[in-house]
Amino acid sequence: MLSVPLLVSIIASVLYFLTIPWQPYPGVVLLKGLSIAPLALLAWQRAEPLLAIALAFSSLGDILLDIAPSLFPVGLASFLCAHLVYSTLFLRKRTTAPDRQQLAMMIVVAAYSVAFALWLTPYLGNLVIPVWAYMAAITAMAVTSIASKIRPEWVIAGALLFLISDSILAANKFVGPVPLRGWLVWSTYVLGQYGLALGVLSANNRPSHPA
Repeated sequence: MLSVPLLVSIIASVLYFLTIPWQPYPGVVLLKGLSIAPLALLAWQRAEPLLAIALAFSSLGDILLDIAPSLFPVGLASFLCAHLVYSTLFLRKRTTAPDRQQLAMMIVVAAYSVAFALWLTPYLGNLVIPVWAYMAAITAMAVTSIASKIRPEWVIAGALLFLISDSILAANKFVGPVPLRGWLVWSTYVLGQYGLALGVLSANNRPSHPA
C-alpha cells in the first residue's frame, strides 16, 4: 500500500505533467513543490536524513526556478547542494572498489558531462563558472551512484535520468528551443528522483544476509 507522502507526490507530479500546456497558472508553484517535498518527508520518516536533505534541496530548487527567471542562479545553487548531499550519501554506501563494468560506466558518464559542458560553454556568458560547478556536482552524483551498493539498478537509472533532464533543460535555456521540452524535462526529472529516493528506501527494507 502506498504511503501518504508517496501518494501525494505521485498525484502532484502527474497533475503538474498534465497541466504543462497551461503553465504558469495560480498554484502551479505549490503543485511543483508537492511533487518532491513529500519524498523528503518520507525519507525522514524512514531514517534516511541525507536523502531527506537532498530531496528538500531539490524541492526548494524546483520552487525557486518556477517563481521567477531571475532566481535561476539561486535555484541552480539549491540543486548543486542536492547533488553534493546525494554524492555524500552514495559515498557512504559505496563498494570497496568499482569493478570493470562500473569503472567503464563512470568514464562514459564523466566523458559525456565534459563534452556537454564544452559544447554549452560558448552560450553561457557570465554563467560559465556556476554552470560548470553545477555540471561537476551532478556528474559526481551520477558517478558515485554507480559505485554505490544501494539497489544499483534503481539508483543508477535515477541518477542518469536526472542528468538527462538537466541536459535538456540547459540546452533549451542556453542554446535554443528543444521540442517537447516541458514534458521531457519533467518526466525524466521526476522519474530520476523516484529512482534515487525509492532505490535508497527499498534498500533499507531488504533483509540482510550474512556474508
